[in-house]
Amino acid sequence: MATEWWIKFKNRAPTATPANISHGSSINLARVKTETQTFKTATLSTFLQTPNFASQGETNTSETTIAGNGLINMVTQQTGHNKTRPPTPVPYVSPGPYLVEYPYDYHFIINEPQKCEQQKPFLVLVVPVAPNNRHHRDIIRSTWGAESLILGKVVKLFFLLGQRTGDGAEGLQEKLLQESKEHQDLIQSNFVDCYKNLTIKTMVMLEWLDSYCSNALYAMKIDSDMFLNVPNLISFLVNAPRTNYMTGLVAKGGAVLRDRSSKWYLPEELYPGPEYPRYALGLGYILSLDLPKKLMEASKHVKALYIEDVYLGLCMQHLGIPPTDPPDWGYFHVFPVTYSRCAYSRLIATTTTENSDRIWIWQDFKKPGKYC
Repeated sequence: MATEWWIKFKNRAPTATPANISHGSSINLARVKTETQTFKTATLSTFLQTPNFASQGETNTSETTIAGNGLINMVTQQTGHNKTRPPTPVPYVSPGPYLVEYPYDYHFIINEPQKCEQQKPFLVLVVPVAPNNRHHRDIIRSTWGAESLILGKVVKLFFLLGQRTGDGAEGLQEKLLQESKEHQDLIQSNFVDCYKNLTIKTMVMLEWLDSYCSNALYAMKIDSDMFLNVPNLISFLVNAPRTNYMTGLVAKGGAVLRDRSSKWYLPEELYPGPEYPRYALGLGYILSLDLPKKLMEASKHVKALYIEDVYLGLCMQHLGIPPTDPPDWGYFHVFPVTYSRCAYSRLIATTTTENSDRIWIWQDFKKPGKYC
């Protein structure tokens, strides 16, 4: 039975002048049954306070959000293709002080509904990426994303994207349809792809995993600018818990920022507590595939925040399932690790610098011989 998601953010303005406010939200979420369809829909109506960024057409290379006191206090060292052309999206228009992000039924306009059914994956890699960032998708396909069978375990790669609005949107959509036919690894929903919609993007990811890949054991959400050591990841997951499991670079005691100039400002009306619960940073987190359905259920009862990794942490708190620290604090790195074969052989994931040659790094890393 297909499901439909409604996320409604009540418009609660703090007493400060709206122009000085970055973000804020409140949620009332209800799940309603719909007629059986070939795909699930996600309806997310987002009311966020005055934007100082992420205007029409904005894209962001990294989907990660890091909220709290500085970098926060954390303990860490460092197919079925859609053959028809989708309708041209309605041009985005900001309504003023309170931003409404594309409030209508979201559905998948490019999909791969049979990929997980055809060959049961051990691990599904989901990379949220901007629609126009073909460069990052191609780099991943030619490096760590090409790892499809490790230690006898099947790995599947998918890129998750929304839609672009404004000039060039129709031409870009045509290119995405061609790219999908070529690679068969794109999952696209018709929400506006911008920074403030990252929580929507994450909920769509969970909906898709639950609908089409629930037979897999694990999924990893990973940003498009990351290096991923897939063999290390598989070796780690072979002995990991199979249920109620989320791990990554786990933040602890992250302070809620009250400075209105901060990118991650939240007023007390929206989140009264002084600090966030434990959560796995969005640069790359792993979850067992029983969790998407549970997290969607929890989201009915948890105020939605635009900081997507914090929001998942709040949903995990509601479930009473705290994210788990990785067995080795050297596995995940929020700051780029200087490349060496030895250093990269010991980690699972690290951010990379803009000027790093990720293809050369991968080719050098995969050469035979000792790492250290």
